[in-house]
Amino acid sequence: MVTHRFLAATAVLLAAAAPIAAPAQTAEKKFDARDPASLIDFLAATDAKAEVVRKSEDEVHLSVSTSGLAFGAQFAGCEANGKACKALAFTAASEKRSATLAQVNGFNQTSMLCRAYQDKAGKMNVVYATLVGASDTREDMRMHIGAWQTCLGAFGQFLQDPTGYLAAAP
Repeated sequence: MVTHRFLAATAVLLAAAAPIAAPAQTAEKKFDARDPASLIDFLAATDAKAEVVRKSEDEVHLSVSTSGLAFGAQFAGCEANGKACKALAFTAASEKRSATLAQVNGFNQTSMLCRAYQDKAGKMNVVYATLVGASDTREDMRMHIGAWQTCLGAFGQFLQDPTGYLAAAP
């Protein structure tokens, strides 16, 4: 899975990042959650920018930036044309190495949807993944983006103080 650097002091930005705004009411194209182009259009309507950075046989990788941070989106299980994908993952990496692997494991025990890991270079990463289908709506995508934003906020708080975060976790 590709990871992307945050634009500035990651943990602080993650904790303070403003939510992605609801898309403006305009004449909307047909939305297909399985199509990376639909996510790019959806994000553009929220003042976020997304662009394809890499395609492979069955994956499409996007780079996404908002006013406060950058992250990646990866579509997987795609048809050869890069559409009709089966899964979507949002990913982010931080240069901050404030947590031990035991603490990362503890973080993962606090969330069903948000997963953290340390990559081979020692960077802390976070991912939110979901299946996508033909019946998914814009509102479903808004829910996934909201879950991703919640995930980023929790990850940012965790990186600022892993011990404190875990002590307060349910």
